[in-house]
Amino acid sequence: MGILKALFGARPQDPIEEGPLYPQVREAMRDVQAYARSHGGTIELMGVNDEGDVRVRFGGTCRGCPLSAVTLKMGVEQRLKALVPGVHKVLEV
Repeated sequence: MGILKALFGARPQDPIEEGPLYPQVREAMRDVQAYARSHGGTIELMGVNDEGDVRVRFGGTCRGCPLSAVTLKMGVEQRLKALVPGVHKVLEV
C-alpha cells in the first residue's frame, strides 16, 4: 500500500496542530469544505497554532488549480476570519 500512495502523490499524514482555536476552526471548515466538494476538491484542516494561523491542504481538483491561491485568500481565509474571531491567516501546506 505504501508504494501505491507514493505513486499517486499521497503524502504521509502530517501531525495535526491543535491550538486553542482548533475546535472552532474545525467546525467552520464544514462550510468551506462543502464549497470545495461542490467543485470536486477537498480542503483538509491540518492545524491551528496559538497565533491563529490555520494550515490547510488542498486535494482533488483544488490541488494544482490555477485559482487555488485566490480560493485560499478570498474564500477560505475570509470565511474563516468571519466565522472565527482570532483567525490571523490561512496557509496552504
